Amino acid sequence: MGVKWRNWAWPAAPLGLVLLAATGCTSTPGAPAEASASPSTSGARSAVGRVCAEPAAGPATAPKGAVTVDPAVVGDLAAKTRNSPPHTTFWLRPGRHRLEPERYAQVVPKEGNRYLGAPGAVLDGRRKNQYAFGGSARDVTIRHLTVQGFVPPHDEGAVNHGSADGWVIEHAKIQYNSGAALMAGARQQVRANCLRGNGQYGMNAYKEGNSIRDLVVEGNEIVGNNTDDWERRKPGCGCTGGIKFWAVDGADIRGNWVHDNRGTGLWADTNNNDFRIENNVLEANDGAALIYEISYNAVIRKNTIRRNNWVEGRRNADRGDSFPFATVYLSEAGGEPRIDARTDKIEIYRNVLENNWNGITLWESADRFCNSPANTSSGDCTLLVKDTDRCKRPAIATAPLYADCRWKTQRVDIHGNRFVLDKSVLDCTVKCDRMAVLANYGTYPDWSPYKGDGVARAITREQHNRWHDNVYVGPWRFVAHDPSRVYDFARWQGTPYQQDAGSTLDPGAGG
Repeated sequence: MGVKWRNWAWPAAPLGLVLLAATGCTSTPGAPAEASASPSTSGARSAVGRVCAEPAAGPATAPKGAVTVDPAVVGDLAAKTRNSPPHTTFWLRPGRHRLEPERYAQVVPKEGNRYLGAPGAVLDGRRKNQYAFGGSARDVTIRHLTVQGFVPPHDEGAVNHGSADGWVIEHAKIQYNSGAALMAGARQQVRANCLRGNGQYGMNAYKEGNSIRDLVVEGNEIVGNNTDDWERRKPGCGCTGGIKFWAVDGADIRGNWVHDNRGTGLWADTNNNDFRIENNVLEANDGAALIYEISYNAVIRKNTIRRNNWVEGRRNADRGDSFPFATVYLSEAGGEPRIDARTDKIEIYRNVLENNWNGITLWESADRFCNSPANTSSGDCTLLVKDTDRCKRPAIATAPLYADCRWKTQRVDIHGNRFVLDKSVLDCTVKCDRMAVLANYGTYPDWSPYKGDGVARAITREQHNRWHDNVYVGPWRFVAHDPSRVYDFARWQGTPYQQDAGSTLDPGAGG
């Protein structure tokens, strides 16, 4: 996407929810995770299924009026698609279907086409074809089909390569491809799929022009993605994990099992708005379970979040980094009433977080704002400023641009959650036990109006970020203002921070 991503770091701008043994999955390099058991769901509010192990079967016979596709004929699916009118239904017989052995050979659907796989129908790219389904046709449906072995380039996807609008992808296995399993368009519905073992993402919800709206991701198993370990190949790229969302306006992410991905589970990055992330099981991802970054207005509720961030959190702690690398990480993301959404804040409530590396971190970089070289989403500005060139001196130092040119972590309401920590389970003694609200000391660039500790004061005490009525089990610590200020529960609740009113802490019960 032409974006340079940043590392977690201090004091420069850092980036940046159950049980590993129960999943029977691994994150071993080069070995895609396999689900051998159901997700751990104690505390979960909805059933999350083993989609990869127990997929719903497609029609055993061709539906009335459908065009039958023969796996014995190479290129039959693409050819019959070309020769049939829009709104045709295609039924793929059992067997291994192949495209012509050319790099760019692919199926280019017409508007309203439907592709249904019989039990055992596989579309195999054989590591020869880049894309499975592409083009710009709207309202295409793909059901009960396994799509595997395609090699889309970095940041591109095998299915819906053109990010066309209105696609419905259900009960499919999209697995063992390079790049992303699929791209996203507006009004796309992704339901009850197995998105497994892909080289980069399970899904890349990015479209040129930032026009993705009303996205539904429901009941999927998203497991073992980023097998190509892109953070190692491109350090600091921020380009890995289960799903990446970019500039999506309106998304419902519910009832998914997101587990054992190398990197972050779910990552909403850059000017996303109006997300509901609910009733998911987010489990055993190497990095954070959830990152919501330079984005707006979200409800994060009733999720079960366990054993995430063990790999990346421990790695950074072993390097001596004091930053509270979190399992739920909000980075320059907050509620904004001026942007239309179903909520005007970020509300995080009725979640269970158990034995993750750290809890929730609210972070804001004083150096990241429109036109700053420290803005790694280069060229992007906040949704409050349409003309990025306005965010320059001297105007940026005065109202309204002083407030509107910077993404702010504000209006975050964290309540009614249960946070459980047993350090013996994590095999951890320090740096894995923190909640945090903090910023860096602004230093960069020279013309920045945000130098000093003004942003740290604002995020900690002035921007309506509030923890309350939570339950803490285990030896939790609390960070406020900057990483050096680590407090016990009494100090966190007392003046000047006055956090977690109505909350309880049992420091010994976690183990």
